Amino acid sequence: MLDAIITSKTRVKLLLKFFMNTDTRAYLRGLADEFGDSTNAIRVELNRLTKAGLLESYPDGRTKIYQANIKHPLFPDLQSIVRKLTGIDQLIDMVLSKLGKLEMAFVTGDYARGIDSGIIDVVIVGQIDRQYLIGLEKTAEEFIKRKIRSLILSREEFEKLKYTLNIGSSVIIWNDRESNKI
Repeated sequence: MLDAIITSKTRVKLLLKFFMNTDTRAYLRGLADEFGDSTNAIRVELNRLTKAGLLESYPDGRTKIYQANIKHPLFPDLQSIVRKLTGIDQLIDMVLSKLGKLEMAFVTGDYARGIDSGIIDVVIVGQIDRQYLIGLEKTAEEFIKRKIRSLILSREEFEKLKYTLNIGSSVIIWNDRESNKI
C-alpha cells in the first residue's frame, strides 16, 4: 500500500526499517545485503532521507551509520503510518484488550528490527486467558495478513529469560508501569 504512494521500493524498505523501531541503526553495505539491492540504489535513498531530515547519520570509524531522526516533526506521523501499514496498531488494540492481568507485551524478532517478514513475534507477560488470545490472534492474522507467534510468560519466567529475549531491541507495546520494571 505504501508503495502506491512512494514509488521507490527501496525507500519504502528504508522507512519500514528505521521507523518501526527507533533503536534501529544500520550502514549501507548491511542494508544492501539485507534488502538484496545495490549499494547505489540504497545510497541514493539514504541521501534523500537524510537531506530531508528524516534520517540522521554519524561516522563509526570508516562506516557511516544511519538511524531515524526522532526529533523530526514528522517522525510520529511516519512511525504511525509504518505501524498501520504493518498491522502493529491493530495487533496492539486487538490482542491487548480484555486479556486478563497483562503486565507487559512487546514485539521481538524481525518486526522489532524493522523487517516485514510476514511473521510478528509477540511476548506477553502476565496471567492471561490463553484461549481468548488464540481467538484474537486468528482474527488479527486474517485482518492484517500476517502470522502472529506469541510467547506467554509468567513474571517469574520472564525474569529468567529477559536477557535471552533481548528486550532492549524489542518494541514495547504495553508496560504496566505501576507493577513493572523491565
